[in-house]
Amino acid sequence: MPNATGMPAAGPPADRTVSREIAVHTLRGEVGALLARAGVDDADVEARDLIAAVVGEARFWPSLHRDAMLRAEQALAARRAARARAAGAPFAYAVGRAAFRHLTLMVDDRVLIPRQETELLIDAVNGWVAEDPRRSGGIAIDVGTGSGALALALANEGRFERVIATDISSGAVAVARTNVARLASVLRAPVEVRAGALLAPVHGLQARVIVSNPPYISYSEAPALPRQVRDWEPPIALFAGNGGLAVTSALILGAAEVLEPGGLLAIEVDSQRALATADLLRADGRYDEVRIRPDLTGRDRILMTTRKDG
Repeated sequence: MPNATGMPAAGPPADRTVSREIAVHTLRGEVGALLARAGVDDADVEARDLIAAVVGEARFWPSLHRDAMLRAEQALAARRAARARAAGAPFAYAVGRAAFRHLTLMVDDRVLIPRQETELLIDAVNGWVAEDPRRSGGIAIDVGTGSGALALALANEGRFERVIATDISSGAVAVARTNVARLASVLRAPVEVRAGALLAPVHGLQARVIVSNPPYISYSEAPALPRQVRDWEPPIALFAGNGGLAVTSALILGAAEVLEPGGLLAIEVDSQRALATADLLRADGRYDEVRIRPDLTGRDRILMTTRKDG
């Protein structure tokens, strides 16, 4: 389990005595055996992927470079990640990173692990901007940024003058700022991370786009979640009151005050709350037509609407 700092617990003191290089195939066998003893499925495949992630290579690199020699610190990092994985940590937390769009983000248990479904928000925003060149520029805001995934992807792929990310969690703000610093060289727009609830940190600004993957799971649904989600990912990023709609409702209310006329609001939802969220947008009266986009499995996932001109 994580320690008080939010990072996987450190390995035993014996790790510090390991100071020699090791061949990829030897380390893979060692790590695979540890994972197998812990009951991890497909332990050898996980060992391959874990080593690749730790050394920053493509997942098949360990198979193609069996005899390559890894530095002592790389082997140490792989062993620590393997022990965290064996203790039940999700893979992304164990290796300390996760892929999102074209980026690799540093993550730990202070932030939600970025999901493939959330990448659809970037597609939705990019498509909306591409429909009309006049939509380029302006400010994009990512509410509840977590690791900074959406904000950084918008700055990497989008056509905005500025991107601002907000989060109520001080831990998430720290992780997001680390990722901003690491990825600064690949960003087309500056990214600023601000601490605070929802849109409070951007009071007084007007945004062309607001995106968010807010917490939308009801507290009553916690027992049904996979253990790696329920026991490891931050509850503040998962759960919301009012049947899972409390945070989304507050976001809808506040976004209409921040969006410029014609500006886009794009929200991730789960399929069972998509229609209820669409009803909230329509009932507000300050938004135009609501569009619902499915994810790759056909489930309602992304809601898009624009601020009325009037």
